Amino acid sequence: MKKNETLDSSDDEISLTELLSVLWHGKRVIITGMFLFSALSIVYALKQPNLYMSEVLLSPADESNSDALGGLAGQFGGLASLAGVNLSSGSNNQAQLAIEILKSRKFIGSFIQKHKLLPNLMAAESWNALENKVIYDPKLYSIDSQEWVRAASFPYESKPSLQEAFKEFREILNIETDKESGMVKISIEFISPYIAQQWVNWLVEDINQVMKERDVSEANLSTDFLTSQLQKTKIADIRTILYKLIEEQAKTIMLANVRDEYVFKTIDPALVPEEKSGPKRALLCIVGALLGAIIGVVFVTIRYLKKENAHR
Repeated sequence: MKKNETLDSSDDEISLTELLSVLWHGKRVIITGMFLFSALSIVYALKQPNLYMSEVLLSPADESNSDALGGLAGQFGGLASLAGVNLSSGSNNQAQLAIEILKSRKFIGSFIQKHKLLPNLMAAESWNALENKVIYDPKLYSIDSQEWVRAASFPYESKPSLQEAFKEFREILNIETDKESGMVKISIEFISPYIAQQWVNWLVEDINQVMKERDVSEANLSTDFLTSQLQKTKIADIRTILYKLIEEQAKTIMLANVRDEYVFKTIDPALVPEEKSGPKRALLCIVGALLGAIIGVVFVTIRYLKKENAHR
């Protein structure tokens, strides 16, 4: 048994030595693969346009109205339940709701349509820094006729759908929330630094406007309901609750009308970035060289194994 084990270990050592020898003799193939893939990765990296990231730092606005409703819930909660009115609205996190709406297909689709982002989003090829002008891919979009000319097969059409645009927009949109401070960072990465900044500003303006309109609509509906309930009851305590609730809805409407930064307050505004955020061209070249070396090693090894099998 000991002799067999010694022979087996000796064979393994010889096989490893032979493999290293084969790789050494095939070094030209490996080096050629490295240079070839390095050249291809360099060409690919140089063709990629520069990307610029613009970001804004936001703070959730003071939810004083929710605190007031929470106070009413503690003071009149029992009587309010008798009247069929729910005061427990303080648990709703407006900022988190706004973030989820910001990520939604409905909001992003409306955002793209409202600001006419489709050509820049789906057909932009590069950016002319001297003229501050976006250059479109002529195979996708004709700037002269302002028409889509891309070749598409079912279920897609020449003009990209909002579903396609949504997926593309989510690729360049990043939203981060600091769990400790509650701060929210929204960023856009695009080939034009000016457009990136503009889109970030529009996002903040639009989400504030959407949340404002949402709350005003709900406050108006609540006021109508509470007013109708007020006319139906003569119980003094319940009428007191209803008057307080109507007052809080009026405060919500007033606050929405006087405050532009309704849900998010800007702490650090979006700027036009001077330095590019991507692509990482050096990293692409390194990865290309490593890939070429690996493919070269695999090729030389397989060639050696085929020759060995042919001799047996």
